[in-house]
Amino acid sequence: MVGLRKCTVVVALLGASSGCSGALKLAPNDADVVLSQQLLDAPNPARPGAFSVGKLYYGSGTDKRRPEFRDSVTITTETVDASKLVDLGQQAKSRNSYWGFTPKEFPINGRVWYPEGDGPFPLVLIVHGNHNMRDFSDPGYGYLGELLGSRGFILTSVDENFVNGGIRQENDARGWLLLKHLEAWRGFNSDEDNPFFGKVDLDRIALMGHSRGGEAVGHAAAFNTLERYPDDASVEFDFNFGIRSIVAIAPVDGQYLPTGRRVPVENVNYLVFHGSHDGDVSSFQGLRLYHRVQFTDGKPHFKAAVYVYRANHGQWNTVWGNKDNGARSGRILDLRALMDPEDQREVTRLYISAFLETTLKDQDEYLPMFRDHRVIGGWLPKTMYVTRFEGSEFRPVATFEEDIDVTSGTAKGTTLHGDSLGTWREAKLMLRSRNRPTTSNSQENQAVWLGWNNRVAGAEPDSLGEPASYAIRLPRTLASEWNLDENSTLDFLLAPTKAKPGPRRPARDSSDNRADSSQGRESDEASRNDRDEDEEEKPRIDLSVEVEDAAGQVARVPLSRYGPVRKPLEMRVRRRQPYEQNYDLVLQSYSIRLLDFVSRNPQLNLETIRAVRFLFDLEPAGTVVVDDVGFSPRPLSFGVSNQ
Repeated sequence: MVGLRKCTVVVALLGASSGCSGALKLAPNDADVVLSQQLLDAPNPARPGAFSVGKLYYGSGTDKRRPEFRDSVTITTETVDASKLVDLGQQAKSRNSYWGFTPKEFPINGRVWYPEGDGPFPLVLIVHGNHNMRDFSDPGYGYLGELLGSRGFILTSVDENFVNGGIRQENDARGWLLLKHLEAWRGFNSDEDNPFFGKVDLDRIALMGHSRGGEAVGHAAAFNTLERYPDDASVEFDFNFGIRSIVAIAPVDGQYLPTGRRVPVENVNYLVFHGSHDGDVSSFQGLRLYHRVQFTDGKPHFKAAVYVYRANHGQWNTVWGNKDNGARSGRILDLRALMDPEDQREVTRLYISAFLETTLKDQDEYLPMFRDHRVIGGWLPKTMYVTRFEGSEFRPVATFEEDIDVTSGTAKGTTLHGDSLGTWREAKLMLRSRNRPTTSNSQENQAVWLGWNNRVAGAEPDSLGEPASYAIRLPRTLASEWNLDENSTLDFLLAPTKAKPGPRRPARDSSDNRADSSQGRESDEASRNDRDEDEEEKPRIDLSVEVEDAAGQVARVPLSRYGPVRKPLEMRVRRRQPYEQNYDLVLQSYSIRLLDFVSRNPQLNLETIRAVRFLFDLEPAGTVVVDDVGFSPRPLSFGVSNQ
């Protein structure tokens, strides 16, 4: 014990140096460069709005453990029967005794922040995840309640603490309970004696959840359109609420599998957050649902992901704090690396408020911050971010999902071509894991790995061949059929890795040293031997993106102009974890206006674009992962700002 105390003192005095957990390992922070500008000309969405905020509770009025839901309720609600969705197992007797009710009488309890005005106002529910059931989680989102209430949203923090603790396979119930809360709100809005009579816009609803609650909002969105419970058809559903949007904060995925499959979600806007130093949900599982969310109804929708370096699992909730694995986690997790808790919550204020203004109030002014986080560099806390965006107007040409042919694209007639590549392969993207990677850690998403080394083996040290490239060749009529013009964008996901192929073999014919093939596979040994110290320490790389029309006119732009092109951000979450992978491979979205290509070459004809090419001309060697290449033929719009 003395040794532990002495070690703690050393860490406290030396900060990022020695001590029992060793040196603090963080990636160099490039925020001063990346977040150096404030380009979005709009009010800061994280600042309070014009409304005074009221607060009240609704609930059973008889709650044994929660005095606010017993003595302070303004609206009394009926209980619901969740017995077919929740199995308490061997804990049933002790849990029922503690709470004073069984799953047949689950309460509908909520704490509400609301704008004082006539309305009607959009309705937002937020639900916590799994935690010690005696350490009540629902008060921890008050900071969002105060903000959103002032900005004209009704926010309810839903009490589901009675399904917390050691039970499993209950996430279907968490989602179902959210829909039962919406049923209660439907009643509030139609009851002339209710304080919310006529004040709720039930066509503009968002559901938000944290951890298991972040998975539950997807289940609720899926259940909302079903007639029966997937795992017991004797349970009928009749919901059909106007759920426009869902938000997942550090969610799990697959804790509940309806009919043994991951839940599909359609035609809702989706926003997901994850922190690099999450010590509970150790990998960005919310990317799985991001990939599954589909837009099929022809209406404007989008999905966005925000990966926050040095954010943890619990600081999104003021009750949970920094100890992701409970009170003793300070002995397990390296808490020195975490960002300031108020800064972490500022990220959610910014993005959640802007997301709801866009999707529930049809305001377009905040859309650019989801496409490119650099435009709000003056608002964002100064850490590093990886962000992802896809709008319903996006049309893919290459997603790498459809077959095992690495030369075929997604849009009919599209072909893929590698030129002088050292690595060219399609594979699943994997999630970071606490332990050794396994197939269960898949992001459930295919991508292409492209590695190059422009040096020529055996040549002079500075001798480089022609730059390697990867081309997506388009059907002759695609650009005209999709109505591509200067307002359209070329969109894709990309992230560098730390791998580097060895130098390419000399060309057999010196007059043609660019072969339209893949020259070998990446070699870790060659990578180690071939790096010099400057390249080893360089955290970012660059490459060119070019388009070519049918007449052979070409225009080229550097990728770094459209966002940071960073190698994976390293972290060490646990003090001692020999098998922990120390980075997440999270791909960044890039969106390039076709106007930018025309500005480089006015002769370029956008109506006859025949190829998109990644040209590896700005770095001698490296590897990138690319996914979801396509075009957004027209700007996404929700209506109000463009009228």
